[in-house]
Amino acid sequence: MTDIDAARVALSGIPAFAGRDLGAASLTRLGGMTNLVFRVALDGETWCLRLPGEGTSEYIDRSVEETNAKAAAAAGVSPDVIHFGKDGVMVARFLDGATTMSPALFASTPGAVERAGRSFRTLHDDAGRFDFRFELFSMIDEYLGHLKKLGAEVPDGYHDVVAEAETVRTALSAHPLPLAPCHCDPLCENFLDTGDKMWIVDWEYSGMNDPMWDLGDLSVEGAFDADMDRRLMDAYFGGPATPVDLGRMVIYKAMCDLLWTLWGLIQHANKNPAEDFWAYSINRFERCKALMATPDFAKHVETVRKG
Repeated sequence: MTDIDAARVALSGIPAFAGRDLGAASLTRLGGMTNLVFRVALDGETWCLRLPGEGTSEYIDRSVEETNAKAAAAAGVSPDVIHFGKDGVMVARFLDGATTMSPALFASTPGAVERAGRSFRTLHDDAGRFDFRFELFSMIDEYLGHLKKLGAEVPDGYHDVVAEAETVRTALSAHPLPLAPCHCDPLCENFLDTGDKMWIVDWEYSGMNDPMWDLGDLSVEGAFDADMDRRLMDAYFGGPATPVDLGRMVIYKAMCDLLWTLWGLIQHANKNPAEDFWAYSINRFERCKALMATPDFAKHVETVRKG
């Protein structure tokens, strides 16, 4: 069965498409690192269909994703969810005319960085309370356990860097952290720009988290330079960030690479063909180590520790 055939079969089981001539539907495969994603056009309407990737149920709670995706839509930062099945099959409203972002587009599109910052602020302020608590070090332990179960390897020195990150854990726990409904996995491709608004999609890893995680992670995914970081933070806060907010944002730039290194290794162990996930993981791990080795990183950690 082809991917398109699988998509048609999935549509046939969705109540919103009952009685429709699915043979007349136009299906176009879109991007996706772990899932199958399609644009569905039928009877003058368009939707986005997502079929969950093989093995994703091992580390993604689809009921949490459903709750959070609908909350984000209600807050006005994500498209409306039309269907969400217990099997993880999802249909959402398709944003015709929106541009799927990339690092290059964030760098070259006027106002894109600022629109992302404002959308994050709306999400964090207006989406209520998400299911699940996205807790960095617990997730590292969970992913390491999953890798052990798979019999997979980790890069040389990974456990040493996790040990070094104890200074980060101490700094972050020195004072109560703000918690907000966060996306937690802001790949550039999860942002859709209409020119006047930045929409955010894909809530698989979403949960309650320090909002500075979202900003730091987007900075890493988008390869933001110092000026783009400043513009992102200024748009989010409506002015300059405090040293503590900036410090947490920089800390999370390293920590998201530390975490997503393990995610990539799980994809590698599961033989996900989307890309070379071993190289993906090594690149993230090296970038994490490089940032943690800078004098400025230690200064940011100390700033956050002092509060």
